[in-house]
Amino acid sequence: MSVKQSLIKMRRSPIIKQFLKVTFKIATFLPVKKKMVMFESFHGKQYSDNPRAIYEYMVQHNPDYELIWSADRRHLNLFSDKQVRYVRRFSLQWIISMARSQYWVSNSRLPLWIPKPKHTTYIQTWHGTPLKRLAADMDAVHMPGTDTERYKRNFLYETSKWDVLISPNAYSTEIFRRAFAFQNKMLETGYPRNDFLFQKDPKSAKIKILQQHHLPTDKKVILYAPTWRDNQFYSVGNYKFDLQLDLDEMYQNFGHDYIIILRMHYLVAENIDLRAYQGFVYDFSKHEDIRELYIIADLLITDYSSVFFDYANLRRPILFFVYDIDEYRDKLRGFYFDFEKKAPGPLVKETAEIVKEIKKIEKDGYQPTARVQAFYDKFCYLEDGKLRSVL
Repeated sequence: MSVKQSLIKMRRSPIIKQFLKVTFKIATFLPVKKKMVMFESFHGKQYSDNPRAIYEYMVQHNPDYELIWSADRRHLNLFSDKQVRYVRRFSLQWIISMARSQYWVSNSRLPLWIPKPKHTTYIQTWHGTPLKRLAADMDAVHMPGTDTERYKRNFLYETSKWDVLISPNAYSTEIFRRAFAFQNKMLETGYPRNDFLFQKDPKSAKIKILQQHHLPTDKKVILYAPTWRDNQFYSVGNYKFDLQLDLDEMYQNFGHDYIIILRMHYLVAENIDLRAYQGFVYDFSKHEDIRELYIIADLLITDYSSVFFDYANLRRPILFFVYDIDEYRDKLRGFYFDFEKKAPGPLVKETAEIVKEIKKIEKDGYQPTARVQAFYDKFCYLEDGKLRSVL
């Protein structure tokens, strides 16, 4: 076992967890900071998503509040580069701040051992409109380090701490209530993160982002943003991803007019070798926030990721690369609706089909179908670009 692995094992040991829990409980007796808000996005790995949108709103409209980010020790540079106030996750300062804070704002689960103080309001924003079955609705769990019964028990213990849950639409509200066994305050408002998509000058915003990241401004952009597979993993929280997209075939057909941006899920651990596709394929998996990638993408390729619910607000073409749909639908997760009939774009299983669909759009232009409009009316109707405070 390496020194790094030994340190990781030590940090995750029951003794350390018990020490943190006791320290946290003691810290709750300190005076409450009534205008302190703790923010966390994807376990402290990102400055992104709904928490970021709420934070940015509060910076502008609530300058009297003390706003602090929870930052994973491996991603501290991200927060220091943004010049936002942060504390390192699981440090003594973090424990004290979490224990004294009036509000927590998070988009994913917090560690189970953290007790929510009585004075704290826990606002859970979540991070997607559900296509895949969630929590109590899952028939079986294939993730490492747990089993179906324990996973559901732990998940519902976490949701019992939530005081407020944000929902993007009525469809999600119904599922969240059941899957999370959530009985507290539901804010059915649309997702704060999507307000960024409603740019006053979309063309200028796109060019600005492309230039900031040294990407060509004279080519179209394909964003490929797949999700993770529960049963393909290296270890707990580190998932494998087998890139089925044939980059050679994509380059032969679109290398002169397009670039491809890869955006892997934050749980995927792969580092894909793209040296052979320099200037054509770019890996933006570690980019701080996918919202900028939506703005610059002329077309989205995804699979079962909830990114397509957000991207649909832009009314641009979406292709669904679902080479393993039978296994994913029937064995891994299951869907809440008939995905094959209601997805807002064609479902394809091979790169050749992707090429065909893109060439069709090139030839005929993109015209949203009645199915796309029905999807928009059901899932995107609350998004209007006007963020309101949730506190």
